[in-house]
Amino acid sequence: MAGLELAEVILAVIIGTLAAIVYSLRVLILLERRVASMEMNIQKMTSRVLKEEMVIERIIKKKRASPKKSRKRKR
Repeated sequence: MAGLELAEVILAVIIGTLAAIVYSLRVLILLERRVASMEMNIQKMTSRVLKEEMVIERIIKKKRASPKKSRKRKR
């Protein structure tokens, strides 16, 4: 009977180990989803910043390209 008890203990350890692996994989998947959502938010923010930079660049180019007003000469 002692052999049967040892086999049950070994089986319980194996099942416990498998359950721990499954749980850790679940946690990893949840963390990966969080990281993915953070990456999406970062991409949205960077695209907004890029659009603003392009608008600012257009404004600067227009100001540089516009003809300068005549300056008054000093006598």
